[in-house]
Amino acid sequence: MKSNKVLVVVGVILPFLISSFLSTSTCFGSNQDLQDDDTLKIYSFEMKQMVDKGLWRLTQRAQEEAEDWGAELILIHMNTYGGLVDMADSIRTKILNSEIPYWIFIDNNAASAGALISIACDSIFMRPGGNMGAATVVNQTGEQQPDKYQSYMRSTMRSTAEAKGKDTVLINGEVKYTWRRNPAIAEAMVDPTLFVEFVSDTGKVLTFTPAEAMNWGFCEGQANSMEEVIKNAGINKYELKSYKQTTLDRLINILLSPALQGILILVIVGGIYFELQTPGVGFPIIASVIAGLLYFAPLYLEGLAANWEVLIFVAGVILVLVEIFAIPGFGVAGVSGITLMVSGLALSMVGNVVFDFSNVSFIELFRAFAFVIFFFFLSLILSIWAGQKLLTSTPFKFLSLQADQKKGDGYVSVPLSIKELVGKTGEAYSILRPSGKVMIEGEVYDAVAESSWIEKGSNIKVIRQETTQLYVRKV
Repeated sequence: MKSNKVLVVVGVILPFLISSFLSTSTCFGSNQDLQDDDTLKIYSFEMKQMVDKGLWRLTQRAQEEAEDWGAELILIHMNTYGGLVDMADSIRTKILNSEIPYWIFIDNNAASAGALISIACDSIFMRPGGNMGAATVVNQTGEQQPDKYQSYMRSTMRSTAEAKGKDTVLINGEVKYTWRRNPAIAEAMVDPTLFVEFVSDTGKVLTFTPAEAMNWGFCEGQANSMEEVIKNAGINKYELKSYKQTTLDRLINILLSPALQGILILVIVGGIYFELQTPGVGFPIIASVIAGLLYFAPLYLEGLAANWEVLIFVAGVILVLVEIFAIPGFGVAGVSGITLMVSGLALSMVGNVVFDFSNVSFIELFRAFAFVIFFFFLSLILSIWAGQKLLTSTPFKFLSLQADQKKGDGYVSVPLSIKELVGKTGEAYSILRPSGKVMIEGEVYDAVAESSWIEKGSNIKVIRQETTQLYVRKV
């Protein structure tokens, strides 16, 4: 009888222990292997800013340094409210393709794009009171974007969760598979209409607390600090190295921010416009050149802007100048110039290789062109407005001529001496066919024969004067 009870107990407890063991080993992925070395090399860096080009650059630099150092684990310290979808997609792809495992410690917030990056990591740890989710795509005013943007983000969240694979579990003595991170739950962080039983009600975008994230496989544990994350994972001997941003890193990150890039485009286009309105080389063109250098330099250093992309922008500027100064009207050269300028600015923002866009998503390319076109034409509108209004306002009157040159005050476009020649006679100083020169009262003037032509030495009479030009007749 006693042996039967033992068998019953073993039958109940053993499946539970096996299931727990398999679940633990899967949650931490290669964590157990990482602990075999005497000293584990851990590399860490922070994501405590908007998800933008600057953060994408930081991630690339950090992983390169981690690989060169021989790191066995990369640990991210995150606290972000989100940012640009295309940059978040680039970062999560970098993490998914990394041979070095990624862990992430969410220090309070992993919202929107931050949630996508977190799900791409091998293990997630959260501070008590933290949050993860709310990944609906919105614009800068907080309004939800059209469904084509949401569809892209839903798919990205779903595929990222699927990339983390499946866990093996024992249910009723039978080995089964379940998603380690349920793709439907990841998608519910984007789509408020998606219903996931016991997890998300329709009409509400999903956001996890640490306890909820742990319960549904989106968090491996809670901690109050990076050191506690390492300690709770059972890593006793480790060497920790952190990414240190240089002054140049900070400067490039600032220059890569979308807000500043927009301002630089305003200055580039506005400077060219105002320089065309004034003679000589002055402050507007100098400001435009400096803004151009600040715009292209960080993109060039990051390998985004290539030589040919900078050159087509310069070629566009030259075509616009040719259209304005050499060709009357506004036609092919002007349109081509503007197209090249916009293309040079936009293509410098994406990671294409010449005309190979296989590594550039459509949404990334669309955003780049939309961004440049918006600020390009905004600059033109503001420049035209400023030229008409700003320079006539009281504080800036000294920059432009304000006086009226009235005819009654003696301001005329034609010398009075020319007008007084009408009706006078003289002789043809050269052959007029029909234009030439005439001598009147010992002075030589340009003249046009009113009809036919007049031989040299013939007597002439001034019939009329128009726009400084004398019209004569043979007498």
